[in-house]
This record gives sequence, structure tokens and C-alpha cells, in this order.
Amino acid sequence: MKQTFPKKEHLKRKKLLDELFSTGKKVSAYPLLLFYVETPLSEENIAIQTGVSVAKRNYKLAVTRNRIKRLMREVYRKNKTQFQTNDKTFAFMFIYTGREVMAIEELDKAMLKLAEKFNKLHLPENL
Repeated sequence: MKQTFPKKEHLKRKKLLDELFSTGKKVSAYPLLLFYVETPLSEENIAIQTGVSVAKRNYKLAVTRNRIKRLMREVYRKNKTQFQTNDKTFAFMFIYTGREVMAIEELDKAMLKLAEKFNKLHLPENL
């Protein structure tokens, strides 16, 4: 799997977002929170569609929110191969819950921890 994050992997459909937050499950690793739901995706050859979000309540300046979102997308792009889907398709939404802007190294550790928790929930026990 390539370490890219093309537009077809971005989560944008309103219907899918509503389903994600109404019936989805969540996993957390400070400062990241992952909402996910197993769902059929309209794009072919895509296992995961992903979105990122930062609360306006915590960061008033758009510049700060956009920087955090850029860092989150970059960390996800580098580590997306760590999320094992077993030929299922998922919708992911990463939400930044921290109160301070983390360094990319700390975000990387949190993303790996999230991937580990997600895989533990979705991998068959006999492997």
C-alpha cells in the first residue's frame, strides 16, 4: 500500500458522516479519538475513507486548527498501513482532543497506539 492520501480516500459524504457518529464505535489514545464504522464505500479498491477534525471550542484560531489537521493527515498518511481491515471497508474520523498543539512525534506515537487498539478489536483471535 502506498503512503499517499488521495482525494478518493477523504471522507466527505454527509450520509456516511451521520452514520459514523450515530452508530459508529470509538477508540482513543490521547490526544486522538477515532470514530469508525464498517460500511460499504462508493469508491472501489479503497479500504478506508478518513476525515480529521479539531474542535473550534479548543482552538479559536483557524490557523492553529488547520495546522493540527495537516499534522494529523500527515501522521495518518505515514501510518495507514498499520490499520488492518481484513478486506472490509471502514469510515474513520480522527478527532483531536488535546488542549495544546502536540509535536508530530507525539502524534505519531498516538496514531500507532490507536492502530494497535483498532486492530486488537477487529483481528480474528486465532491469528
